[in-house]
Amino acid sequence: MIIIPAIDLLNGEAVRLYKGDYDKKTVYSKDPVGLAKNFEKMGARYLHVVDLNGAKDGNTINIEAIRKIKESVNIPVEVGGGIRNAEAVSLYLDELKIDRIILGTIAVNSPDFVKEVLAEYTAERIIVSVDVLKGEVAINGWLQGSSVNYLEFIGELKTLGVKYIIVTDISKDGALTSPNWAMYEKIEGINVIVSGGVACEDDIEKAKNYYGIIVGKAYYEGKVDLEKCLKRE
Repeated sequence: MIIIPAIDLLNGEAVRLYKGDYDKKTVYSKDPVGLAKNFEKMGARYLHVVDLNGAKDGNTINIEAIRKIKESVNIPVEVGGGIRNAEAVSLYLDELKIDRIILGTIAVNSPDFVKEVLAEYTAERIIVSVDVLKGEVAINGWLQGSSVNYLEFIGELKTLGVKYIIVTDISKDGALTSPNWAMYEKIEGINVIVSGGVACEDDIEKAKNYYGIIVGKAYYEGKVDLEKCLKRE
């Protein structure tokens, strides 16, 4: 199991949203590069970076911050948020040399696009984000429903050849109420990264049955000793 610290970028700052609400943000750092370096120093083996502006509007205003983060650390970096066309995929994977990208909205709207990206870059470099609200996959920065059941969607992803998914219960994200474990127990046959609601070190321990877990607000709010958790990972 991999513990993956999260850096969510909004207008160049490291923030956390409450249940995906852009009007309920907390700024934790104006120096995301410094955060990334510190996570590496703690012993993190991977970094999770989300462009919240990109997720909402499809733009890339945080691209320089992401570039600097990638250049500042020697551990792999995965990036998501607004990657919805071939140009964005190439920008991250070819130009910035990001290790893995996360596809969200485009994976729901265009399975053929996912298939093409997998064929060109291999499944090791592609993650699909499954963002769930009341059993339905949400898109466009969690602001819109899709009427797609999350388990049916995951089944389609497995058929396409996707190996890695990040699954988030939006109602838990940033709420420090523990992940929706019942939701994860229904998922089989694919590498699952747990995301949303991590509240304590016991949650990290429970995630050992899965491929990985993303830790964000619980670290920023001092709820977990991330360095200690990383050392016993």
